[in-house]
Amino acid sequence: MNKTGIGTRCVQGGYQPGNGEPRQIPIIQSTTFKYATSEDMGKLFDLEASGYFYTRLQNPTSDAVAAKICEMEGGTAAMLTSSGMAASFLAVFNICSCGDHFISSSSIYGGTFNLFAVTLKRMGIEVTFVSPDASEEELNAAFRPNTKLMFGETIANPALKVLDIEKFARVAHQNGVPLIIDNTFPTSVNCRPFEWGADIVVHATTKYMDGHGSAVGGAIVDSGKFDWTKYPEKFPGLCTPDESYHGITYTERFGIEGAYITKATAQLMRDLGVTPAPMNAFLLNLGLESLHVRIKRHSDSALAIAQYLEAHPQIAWVNFPALPSSPDYALTQKYLPNGTCGVISFGVKGGREAASKFMKALKLVAIETHVADARSCCLHPATATHRQLSDEELIACGVSADLVRLSVGLEDPEDLIADIEQALKSI
Repeated sequence: MNKTGIGTRCVQGGYQPGNGEPRQIPIIQSTTFKYATSEDMGKLFDLEASGYFYTRLQNPTSDAVAAKICEMEGGTAAMLTSSGMAASFLAVFNICSCGDHFISSSSIYGGTFNLFAVTLKRMGIEVTFVSPDASEEELNAAFRPNTKLMFGETIANPALKVLDIEKFARVAHQNGVPLIIDNTFPTSVNCRPFEWGADIVVHATTKYMDGHGSAVGGAIVDSGKFDWTKYPEKFPGLCTPDESYHGITYTERFGIEGAYITKATAQLMRDLGVTPAPMNAFLLNLGLESLHVRIKRHSDSALAIAQYLEAHPQIAWVNFPALPSSPDYALTQKYLPNGTCGVISFGVKGGREAASKFMKALKLVAIETHVADARSCCLHPATATHRQLSDEELIACGVSADLVRLSVGLEDPEDLIADIEQALKSI
């Protein structure tokens, strides 16, 4: 399937029914699975056979959808999680443990920033945040002997900073660690980070992949290209025996193509239980089937609205990576030539108070904490998603106090522009 177009993968990837089987992915709404003998089930517990015994670890519905996302990204193995935050946590925690260190771009989603800076720190895992514009020399200087990975977002939420994936991947590999990329905003349709050197991709599938505000979820995809066995001392969890599974060494049993996801599933999902509901996986798949059509509409409409905002006298500034005025325009042309996303950041002249009046006057566009939905919505991050950050941390994330984040939906762009126009006149 990887040789087919991305649209075909969105529609038919992951699940191929046999003769007389359901055309749509079945919802296996069961916590448990029956076996004839204890020996049969024992092979599953020993990771000697593939199959299902408890939905907290794996479920056929979720696995079929994970396989589709894996095909879309061009990876070798994938898994679903209960949320995008769970995906980011498992992706890092699958490699790092107490006493370890990793490097992250500072321009990332506020919730992920807090996860890294606060929660993982309490677990003994330290992060160094670096500017996405840092030179290779500056990136190399952030490494320590106990650094285990680098992390970044293709398009940062909500700063909309485009990451130079190739540069970060090159530095990561020079230092013997993998690069993890959050590819939520562009999705696999507009960018596939593995093609630029990334090793692991995470998604908040809650956003464009679902696209209808119906199911929270996340995904992790492994490229299968990073050779953990070259650095066994850095990655003992993958390269030394796991006593909780009778001494299995994941890289020996499952190879570099399957070790990372197998460990995350068999060990972390087993112990932490951040499991997606089969029904949510089914809803996600419905969204994936139209993703390639929807993301183009989101991207095209957002560009039209960004151009309108840029020319409006009441708008102080506009940040949208597909605008020629964007400082990341060259990176956008390199990594996202076919479209970016439907999210625009801008400031209303008059600062925080003017922005608040603007948002209250909107009629079609709703004030929500959500983003990347079929229905347009907007948010003031400094008082919502990023309210836990200090002013200094806001600046580090590229989020100013006057920033309004607009998520352009699938409505007619002319109607959205009219709504914005009347809201601006009310100020």
